[in-house]
Amino acid sequence: MDADALRSVTLPTLPEAPLDHVFIDLADHLGIHVDNLVVPAEDFEGLAGKNEFNEQLRVTNGEVEFHELVARLTPHPDVSRQLVEGFDVVLGRHCLPHCLCCWLVDFQDLTEQIRFQSTEGKIWFGEQRMLLMQVSAMAAFRREMVNTIGIERAKGFFLRLGYQSGLRDAELARKLRPHCSELDIFLAGPQLHSLKGMVKVIPIEIDIDQDTGGFYGELDWFDSFEVEICQTELGQMDEPACWSLLGYACAYTSSFMGRQIIFKEVTCRGCGDEKCHIVGKPAEEWEDSEEFIKYFKADPMIEELYDLQSQVSSLRSSLENQQGQYYGIGQSASYNKVCKMIDKAAMGKVSVLLLGETGVGKEVIARSVHLRSERAEQPFVAVNCAAIPPDLIEAELFGVEKGAYTGANQSRPGRFERANGGTIFLDEVVELTARAQATLLRVLQEGELERVGDNRTRSVNVRVIAATNESLAEAVESGKFRADLYYRLNVFPVKIPPLRDRLEDLPLLVEHFLKKFHSEYNKRTLGLSDKALALCMNYRWPGNIRELENVIERGVILTDNNESISQESLFAVFPDNHSEKPHEVVDGEGHVVHEGSPGNSGGWADQILGDSISLDEVEETLMRRAMEQANQNVSGAARILGLTRPALAYRLKKSGILAEN
Repeated sequence: MDADALRSVTLPTLPEAPLDHVFIDLADHLGIHVDNLVVPAEDFEGLAGKNEFNEQLRVTNGEVEFHELVARLTPHPDVSRQLVEGFDVVLGRHCLPHCLCCWLVDFQDLTEQIRFQSTEGKIWFGEQRMLLMQVSAMAAFRREMVNTIGIERAKGFFLRLGYQSGLRDAELARKLRPHCSELDIFLAGPQLHSLKGMVKVIPIEIDIDQDTGGFYGELDWFDSFEVEICQTELGQMDEPACWSLLGYACAYTSSFMGRQIIFKEVTCRGCGDEKCHIVGKPAEEWEDSEEFIKYFKADPMIEELYDLQSQVSSLRSSLENQQGQYYGIGQSASYNKVCKMIDKAAMGKVSVLLLGETGVGKEVIARSVHLRSERAEQPFVAVNCAAIPPDLIEAELFGVEKGAYTGANQSRPGRFERANGGTIFLDEVVELTARAQATLLRVLQEGELERVGDNRTRSVNVRVIAATNESLAEAVESGKFRADLYYRLNVFPVKIPPLRDRLEDLPLLVEHFLKKFHSEYNKRTLGLSDKALALCMNYRWPGNIRELENVIERGVILTDNNESISQESLFAVFPDNHSEKPHEVVDGEGHVVHEGSPGNSGGWADQILGDSISLDEVEETLMRRAMEQANQNVSGAARILGLTRPALAYRLKKSGILAEN
């Protein structure tokens, strides 16, 4: 039925006409089944005797749904208003007209406010500047907010976002409909929600009493953009998900009523319910209103971050214990072998002897043994024996009593006592004096020591991890190191490979150091250039991982943001022992050879010119060679030479090669 036919429908004036006649006549004219009408059960008087009408009604819990009829009337507000006005007289403010008005009132006064100012790059809705934005972009933003600050903080953020929009639209609604009823003004909010493409709103029950400030509302939401976001980006939620829509409803209604009105989403498709349904009433009528109102208060994270700084500071020392494990990063066979040995030794109390060149990360491996052991919560004390003067080494390791020697003004414990219950790492253990070696042997055998200048024995429970970059066996033969101490330390030796023997791990180490120094210097480079990485892969790294760390730090310092680290930035002087592969070139006979090889010093072009070979001969030679490689296929030969097939066919015919084949 077209619009003109609908406009000609004459509805009986209510309440003179029986209610059932109104529905029957209207259904007959529209040619639709009247199977979805809502009217309170007590108002069904007169319908009982109309079997032809009752057969098409569906009554549930004393009510009959009306949505389909209303949907059919939506495009024709002139007919719809007659029906609404009639019901308003018969059924009162709590029933059908208040539920239908959102659909039936024309949106024209709202749509007229939309203006596109394309040349200025602006869209206006009244005096408000608007944006058109893809739902997918908002979905990505919401996902990032949830992942960054958590669901609760993100919920508050989007509720406040919707709240701000609702406040502005409430102001606009009163300006646009100054002479309309309070209900029509209020319904501008749900209409604006629909107009903006956010959600389709269907009011179920609206009760407004401006005199007493009373409000009660129930509305259904369909096709919520926030539900769509959850379904595509976040998955099914545990709680209702239409946060910004809910904030909008709270702000709009609160501004309209002049008091705090809170809406809550009692069911939501975003968490698996059949539909989104909201209920709104004054804040004091909700038991948990105070908790909900907290979402609308700003929740800056900066204070929390300040509070966390003290905790970060206290945890920094334990984090530093683990940061050194980058020396263990790698997937090479030699690294995996070391890891397996460390794992086997860590849980016991056996002494460990770490062997390897300087810079391979012996102290870091020692920390790894400590952190993986049962002593991980106890102290880890590292001592570089080569850095302590020989006449002070005993006092530093084992402690000293007051007056033991000139300058000993007070008693103090040594490193072993400080490490009691934990682990002590003795780097460059070969540098220990003879007296210190004897005392260390006693600690290992008996678990006790005496401070310098003291005659009292003190018990200690310390695990010893020793390291050296020299051969202890040779030191024993030369008399520099005690044989019995060597045997006590050499119970579980671990050989740490140099970086040149595990170059396949170098890219992983480079990546780690880049992250470290990007953070320290607040920079973001693009990493090593391909040539810089190739140079690193061909370098011998005599300083091992320590040298690599220093080189990467230099590169980060000298390279600007968003630029690649070049070879020149890595090394002040290019290393002599890097082996760059020579470039390959084509010789005079068309063979690929290494640049600088015998017979190629002058280059193939010079050789051709020197041999007085004509251009036609060069072209013929290339075409014959290409035809041979392509098994006499012209198209294949053309691809090899970078020509089109017709062009090569012409040259082959001209030279006579095609006739030969």
